[in-house]
Amino acid sequence: MSDTPTEATRVTTLELFFDLVFVFTITQLTTVLAREPNVRGVLQVALMLGVIWWMYGGYAWLTNAVAPDRAERRLLLFGGMAAFLVLALAPPRAFSDSGPAFGLAYLAVVSVHTVMFTRASSARTVRAILRLAPYNLVSALVVLLACLIGGTAEYLLWALAVVLEWVTPRLSSTSGFEIAPAHFVERHGLVVLIAIGESVVAIGSGAIGLRVDLPRAGVAVLGLLLSACLWWTYFGGDDQRAEHALTEATPDRRPSLALSAFGYWHLPMLLGIIAIASALREIVGHAFTDLTDARAFALAGGVALFLLGDVFYRRSLGIGSNHWRAGMSALALATIPLGAAVAATAQLAALVALLGAGFGAEYLAASRKPGAEEQRRGDPDEPEHMPASEVVRPLGE
Repeated sequence: MSDTPTEATRVTTLELFFDLVFVFTITQLTTVLAREPNVRGVLQVALMLGVIWWMYGGYAWLTNAVAPDRAERRLLLFGGMAAFLVLALAPPRAFSDSGPAFGLAYLAVVSVHTVMFTRASSARTVRAILRLAPYNLVSALVVLLACLIGGTAEYLLWALAVVLEWVTPRLSSTSGFEIAPAHFVERHGLVVLIAIGESVVAIGSGAIGLRVDLPRAGVAVLGLLLSACLWWTYFGGDDQRAEHALTEATPDRRPSLALSAFGYWHLPMLLGIIAIASALREIVGHAFTDLTDARAFALAGGVALFLLGDVFYRRSLGIGSNHWRAGMSALALATIPLGAAVAATAQLAALVALLGAGFGAEYLAASRKPGAEEQRRGDPDEPEHMPASEVVRPLGE
C-alpha cells in the first residue's frame, strides 16, 4: 500500500478511535467553561484549544500522508493517543497543579507526531515536516515552561505558544505536504460531528438527577434541534463541496487551502461548540428561569462564533454565498436579553427559530439563482452528478 493515501482512501477505524480520545478534550474544555463562565474561563479554554487543535490538525495531516497500515505506525499512533489522553485529563486544573502533566503530555504528542511523520515515503513530505518540527518543539517547550512557572507570566507564555504555532506556516511554508482531499475532508468532518455530539451529551449531563417531565423533555428536544442546526450548517452539502474544492485545487495549492479552511476557521467553530455545550448544561436544569448574563452570552456567542467560522471556512474554499449566515451570526447575539431577562427556554427557542428561518431563506435565495437547477443536479447527494470542475465553479461565483 502506498504511504500517501489515494483519492479513494477513507478514514480508518484507528483514526476514528484517535478522534474519540481527542474529543474527550472537548468535553474537558466544556467543563472548564461551565465551571468558570467568565473572562478567565474563556481565556483558559481559548489558549488550551489553540494548542490542542494545532496538534490534532497535525495528526490529521499525518495520517493523510502516512497511512497507519503497519504495526510500527499503529503503535506510534497509539503512543500519540496515550499522550493525548493524559493531556485531556488535565484541562480542569491545567492552570494549577495539573499544568506539568499537560505540558509533558503535549511535548510527547509533538514528539510522536514528528517521529511518525518522518516515516513518509515522499522525500518532499519528510523535508516539509523537518522544516516544521523545530517550531512545534519550541512551542511545546514554551507550553511546558508556562505550566511550570504559573502566575501572570503563564498566560503570556501560553499566548506566545499559540501565536508561534499558528504563524508557523508563514515562517516555514506548507510546500511539500501532500493532501488527499477525500480523506482530509472526511477526517475533519468526523471530528466536527463528534464535537457537535458534545452539545447533546451536555443536555444529558444537565438532566442527571432531575425528574424528566413534559416541560423538561421539550427543553431537551429544543437543545437537540439547536445541535441539529449546527449539523445542518456544516453538513448540509458543504462537506461534499469542500472535497470537490480541494480536488480541483492544484496539488501545490492544496496545503495552504487546507490549512486556512480546516485549520484556522475550524478553530472558532470548535470554540463555539464548547461555549454552546457549557450553556446547555445549565439550561436543562433551569429552563424556565433567566440565565446569568455570562450563560446567555455563552449560548448566543457560541452560535455566532460557529456560524462566523463556517462563513470564513466556506469563503476560503469558495463553496457558497455567505451573507445569510453572516447575518444569522450577528442576529444570534440579539437573543442574549431573552436568556438574561426572560428565560433560558426563550433564548433557546429564538436561536432555533433564527437558524431555521435563515437556512430556509438561504435555500430559497439559492434556488432562484440562474443555474440553480444545474447545481442541484451536481449535488454529490444525488446518485449521478457532473464532474467536480462543473460543480465548484458556480458555487464559488
